Amino acid sequence: MLREEYRAIVDAGLIVQIDDPSIAENWDQINPEPSIEDYQRFTQIRVDALNYALEGLPEDQIRFHVCWGSWHGPHTTDIEFRHIVDLVLGINAGSYSFEAANARHEHEWALWQDISLPAGKVLVPGVVSHATNVVEHPELVSQRIERFARLVGRENVVAGTDCGLGGRIHPQIAAAKLETLGRGARIASDRLFARSATVV
Repeated sequence: MLREEYRAIVDAGLIVQIDDPSIAENWDQINPEPSIEDYQRFTQIRVDALNYALEGLPEDQIRFHVCWGSWHGPHTTDIEFRHIVDLVLGINAGSYSFEAANARHEHEWALWQDISLPAGKVLVPGVVSHATNVVEHPELVSQRIERFARLVGRENVVAGTDCGLGGRIHPQIAAAKLETLGRGARIASDRLFARSATVV
């Protein structure tokens, strides 16, 4: 039972990261294509099973990652994040990692204009992508971080990558992306803290 493995990791003082692209990616695997409602019911069963395995574990040591698969292709049949975001937030985790730099999903930051992030939860949006060899400019990375910080609060945002970089892009490109992530995060932090300091 995975619950025992999760507990052992937590007891060691580490963070458990649950990587489950299937929450989004299963959509492409079902033929014929189900209705959104049927897919949500199908996925809820998996969410319930995961929550059973996480029961009793401290949520601040649980991070959940969802993505639309790391295969390089057009992704024109990806399910929209708005159809699964409630399922993702229903997972007993303290933070949620998801693609937000991928050209197919970057626009979905706007969802958070209408969704209230539950108290105590943290978003880990990807601000550099594994799906391109282009190294993002630090200013773009900063803008991506600031979008989320303005919507859910800077204390509720941790900058991340869309997905694992290893094996998907050249190691030197991966290192450059992580460097630009750090530089962009510093720019965003300076701006956000400067803005709050001017508020009376």
